[in-house]
Amino acid sequence: MRRLVQLAAITALSVGAAGVAKASPDAYLADLEAAAGQGEPKALTELARRYEYAEDVRMDLQKARELYCRAAKQGYAEAQFQLGWMYANGRGVEHDDAVAAALFGMAASGGHEYAAKLLSYVHPQSDTKLPSCLTPDPPPARLALDDVAPALRGNADVQRLVYRLAPEYRVDPQLALAVIMVESDFNSSAVSPKNAQGLMQLVPKTAERFGVKSAFNPTENIKGGLAYLRWLLAYFQGDVRLVVAAYNAGEQAVEKHRGVPPYPETRDYVRKVTSIYPRTNLPFDSSVVEPSPIMRGKAGAQP
Repeated sequence: MRRLVQLAAITALSVGAAGVAKASPDAYLADLEAAAGQGEPKALTELARRYEYAEDVRMDLQKARELYCRAAKQGYAEAQFQLGWMYANGRGVEHDDAVAAALFGMAASGGHEYAAKLLSYVHPQSDTKLPSCLTPDPPPARLALDDVAPALRGNADVQRLVYRLAPEYRVDPQLALAVIMVESDFNSSAVSPKNAQGLMQLVPKTAERFGVKSAFNPTENIKGGLAYLRWLLAYFQGDVRLVVAAYNAGEQAVEKHRGVPPYPETRDYVRKVTSIYPRTNLPFDSSVVEPSPIMRGKAGAQP
């Protein structure tokens, strides 16, 4: 089976790459990472392929697997196929034909042509255990307003929205609520003197970076803020003070000062958020972005 899978995968890659016009490698890679950071499955899959084959990045099979997993879990057939190919050939994972066949079956069900052809030769087994990254998330607990810390209670609709959306981004909803409280006091129409907008006070550049078209739409605004918090948690390896400081002043300011910048506004902002949200370190998704250079030698919470 291995030889057959190799030939099919190579053909699929060459077909997928044909006729695609791309910008300069650096600009294209930056756009790709930004889209992947928002969880876009096509971008996750393309970025994974680059890490698998060392295209404009250093080869990292573990990161490729993590990225494929995130896209495959969303039902993206190409990611399911490529992840199956890794298991069929033992690339960065233990060789497992049963898992590969199951993943090809998933991809074929999603309309993947090459996966469907492979199923003429292999047959998924009903009792095959899929990789842990593909197991369904447990259903979120029903939110009772009593579960929200008293200091974070504001608009009940916003609280429910945050609790519904936060698990998708692997961000603690209480952290997001603390940011919303300090940023806008739950006012979805808030605008700052620097034109930061909505519940999580997204400036236009950040809104564009995370795909927010209407910053005054509560759902879009919260999704954008959660995506940024997820990115910052990965970039600063779960260090809550640095994440909060960067949310206020930007990650470049935190890197420049190698910690919370000495700006009175930022220090006051960090004090307010951390007085509401006392946790100092959080889990983070290492597949979102490489850590900041200032995190070398520091130990954050593990994903």
